Amino acid sequence: MTGVSTPFADAGTALGPLDGRYRAVVAPLVEHLSEAALNRARLHVEVEWLVHLSRSGAVPGARRLDDEEVARLRAVATGFGPAHVEELAALERVTVHDVKAVEQFLRRRIAGTSVAPLVELVHFGLTSEDVNNLAYALTVRSAVHEVWLPAARALHADLAALAVGAADVAMLARTHGQPATPTTLGKELAVAAARFDRQLRRVGAVEPLGKLNGATGTYGALVVAVPGTDWPAVARAFVEDLGLVFNPLTTQIESHDWQAELYADVARANRVLHDLCTDVWSYVSLGYFAQVRGQGTVGSSTMPHKVNPIRFENAEANLEVSSALLDVLASTLVTSRLQRDLSDSSMQRTIGTAFGHSLVALENARRGLAGLDVAPAALAADLESSWEVLGEAVQSVMRAAAVAGVPGMDDPYDRLKELTRGRRVDAAALRAFVAGLGLPDDARERLLALTPATYTGLAGELARTAGPAR
Repeated sequence: MTGVSTPFADAGTALGPLDGRYRAVVAPLVEHLSEAALNRARLHVEVEWLVHLSRSGAVPGARRLDDEEVARLRAVATGFGPAHVEELAALERVTVHDVKAVEQFLRRRIAGTSVAPLVELVHFGLTSEDVNNLAYALTVRSAVHEVWLPAARALHADLAALAVGAADVAMLARTHGQPATPTTLGKELAVAAARFDRQLRRVGAVEPLGKLNGATGTYGALVVAVPGTDWPAVARAFVEDLGLVFNPLTTQIESHDWQAELYADVARANRVLHDLCTDVWSYVSLGYFAQVRGQGTVGSSTMPHKVNPIRFENAEANLEVSSALLDVLASTLVTSRLQRDLSDSSMQRTIGTAFGHSLVALENARRGLAGLDVAPAALAADLESSWEVLGEAVQSVMRAAAVAGVPGMDDPYDRLKELTRGRRVDAAALRAFVAGLGLPDDARERLLALTPATYTGLAGELARTAGPAR
């Protein structure tokens, strides 16, 4: 209720976990995706546009700024920090417009300097979205390349190393939850690593787009103010100088398609990781991994024996929150009523939250993987109790023999089904079956030597292909 005091009113208590318990993990994102970082990027765009206009000769009569003046202007943006946040907030309370407040902030810094005669070039011919789309492109790109991707690649490296280390550790596979053809633990981890790597490469290849063409994308104000200048060429040069890809055809807003593509790729990377976390959780439940390092000293408040897979469970939850937000961003940012509505402005304020929850998940998944020790005895016990999985191998050898003209190899699938379906088969029963088939000596001996633990095909070689993210 309005006006009612609470015990936490002055405690600075965070409403959400990213600014509370997870603050230390997501702190690197603050430099890129916070409101302050966005305003610093807006200042950067405004300053660079002023410099570009001065040095390109786009506006007749505007003198060329010298190097010292340019350096002072750029310092306004690079030096924007906590001391300036409140000043900018006070300006916005008057303007009730965030970009207009940034413009006025810059004008204050220019007043009384040698640049003052050029003050009307600040925000010249621009709409707020010319500034915003470029600022978001710069901040999202830097957040991805300087924070999210390094964290994701570090996780991928750990996962790939674990896969290679367990390349030859035989494991009973489970398809549909039932015992299936054996594999190796390393090969299954390598599958996840390869999937994750593919998504990281897609994320790393994103090309942020930028536009600078006025209130409805027509260059109207620029053309009427200075009709003799090739404004599309000036705008392209400016956007490309910022390191962005120029989008020449837009409404008032840049269409956000590149953002939608990026968020879809990050969400997919999240879901690949979520799949890994649920599988590792299951392996822990089966006893294939022991959790002995870095998992905390208390697994249960009442059961002293427990060490819970909390890192993977935490990662799952944060990945789900992140992916949900990224899905909403990807699906809504690509639509805007007519030439512009404001829904994208509110929606883009959740970008930092979406990446923040993903970053928390990456950290927890890494810590979870670091605390795992393979438990070979548990893996071996499951294999030893599942000789029926060799039925596939036996019927395949029989098929090959039948093709080669060996008599008595009819209906191998049905014969193995009768032996193995719905029952456990031990080593003696399977070997007795093989011995009585009438197979050629080499095929018979090959099958008699086979065990569930050695029936892993090329799994070890496949696992060793896991490598660092590219």
